[in-house]
Amino acid sequence: MLAQQIRKLVLEQSKRAHVGHVGSALSIADILACLYDGILRIPALDDPDRDRFILSKGHAALALYAVLHLKGWIDEKTLNSFHSDGTLLGVHPECALSGVDFSTGSLGHGLSFGVGAALAAQMQRSNRRIFVLISDAECNEGSTWEAVMFAAHHRLSNLTAIIDLNGQQALGYTKDVLALPDMLGRWNSFGWNAREVDGHDGAALHEALVDDKSGSSMPHVIVARTIFGKGVSFMENQIKWPNLKMSDEQYTLAMKEQN
Repeated sequence: MLAQQIRKLVLEQSKRAHVGHVGSALSIADILACLYDGILRIPALDDPDRDRFILSKGHAALALYAVLHLKGWIDEKTLNSFHSDGTLLGVHPECALSGVDFSTGSLGHGLSFGVGAALAAQMQRSNRRIFVLISDAECNEGSTWEAVMFAAHHRLSNLTAIIDLNGQQALGYTKDVLALPDMLGRWNSFGWNAREVDGHDGAALHEALVDDKSGSSMPHVIVARTIFGKGVSFMENQIKWPNLKMSDEQYTLAMKEQN
């Protein structure tokens, strides 16, 4: 199972480097597995009409590096350079790395990149699609809603946003920092075709992402309800795990739980 392989690599590399937003990377493993195992059309990394993927929540880059390795686009030596001197695999993704189209990490900017990429594709009459994975905390950012309005106004139907709704951010639970109830209704009201799914249900994610939207002129959003630290019992829904280092005992337990 691709998602399980992603989680194992996230844990391995985080332990080796003693860094990495582990809980946030684990929450998106199923989403990335779905995208890269049948949704994204990428015949070659330099194909101008390939689909584009933007990891707006760039702090979860370790999960992206894991899937790029599993797809054969970065080798083991490169993966093992994560967070070392001179590497292209920093804590946040850099577009100099093959397979990464946009550098991200400044939260709230990724959807704007996606909007620009989607508009460019339409102007070039390209069939490429744009997928942007954002955090629920990024929905606290005004720039996100500016991009939401722009996309609806320009009828960017080739754009799909996926919200990793894990309910947590660096300083606390999202509902306590700045509550955003009825996420589905909010995006619908801005003129988006919104759908909510279990973000750890591969079949439901796939169905939502391939749902026939022919004839629709609306941009699309998948509200994916996820669990922070998914798959590791002592990390799930725990605020203290955005960037802690695992002890040897914790690492052993975490890896055991992936089998």
